[in-house]
Parts: sequence; C-alpha cells; structure tokens
Amino acid sequence: MALNGGTSRHGLTIDQYANATIPLLKDLGLRILLEPGRFIVGNAGVLLSRVIRVKPGVTDPFVIVDAAMNDLIRPALYNAFHQIVPVTRQPDDFERNETADIVGPVCETGDFFARDRELPVVSEGDLLAILDAGAYGMVLSSNYNTRPRPAEILVRGKSAKIVRRRETAADLLRLER
Repeated sequence: MALNGGTSRHGLTIDQYANATIPLLKDLGLRILLEPGRFIVGNAGVLLSRVIRVKPGVTDPFVIVDAAMNDLIRPALYNAFHQIVPVTRQPDDFERNETADIVGPVCETGDFFARDRELPVVSEGDLLAILDAGAYGMVLSSNYNTRPRPAEILVRGKSAKIVRRRETAADLLRLER
C-alpha cells in the first residue's frame, strides 16, 4: 500500500479514505485515532515456507508446508487472507493451477494458511512465499508445540542481513529447571 496520496491495493488513497470517513464521524463528537502500522508495514513481510508434502484430499489436495500456525496465526485466528505464491519457479514453469488447502504440519484444524485456494500445482521441495506477513507475523508468533520461531531477515536492495536468528531447541529449554 502506498503512502502520501498513493493508492492502496483496495483502491483508496489515505486522503480518499479520510474524506470518506470524516463526514460520517464528524458530528459524533469523538476523537478518532488511527494506528497506521499495518498500513505502513503490513505488506513488507514475507514468510518463506517449503512444501514438505502434497497429500491427496477427498476433493482437493493438501499442500503441507514447513511453516505452521505458530509462525503466522492470522489465518487461523480470523481467516486473514495472505496471497501465496511460488518462489523458486516462474509462473510459466507451471503446467496448470489447482485448488488446494495450504496447511502446516502441526495437525490442528487451525493450522492452515489458505483453504480452497487456487495456485499453480506445486511439488515437494518447492518454496512458497506467504505475503503480507510484515505487521504482525513475528509479534504474534509463538513456540506452540515446541516449535522454534524462524529467523528474520532484513532485505535492503541487493543485500540481506539476519536481524533475529532462528531459535533453537536449546533456546526454548533455557528457562526450564
């Protein structure tokens, strides 16, 4: 989403949103505060995940990835939409699309990133990018099911730097007695 008058992916600029909202709220005598964090950084983050298995389902396959609901809880909490795209191959490399459920390996009904999602047919080992994970991905993550959190990488231009290393099992157990 763009700032300073730029158009968001929903088709409104900040000014257009304000102009549509203020007349509705002006006479209520309320002080309106907005937290722009999600608007500014929501699209900045990407959760990278590898396909570990494609399992046939009754109607659609399950694409099982190595990330889980503990890494990005928003789809499980309130069915948040995150675009999911293949990373390692170009769209022309895919013969066709299919409808699939993209799920994690935790074996909970809430361990999903997308249900009934159309995407290119993927295979074990393919890398997928779960987009728009920037604003709340890591801060809402957890160690549920004793799963270490992933590393955070800051990409600037052509350089990348680890800003938070991947957790280890030792990190998870260090406070235990």
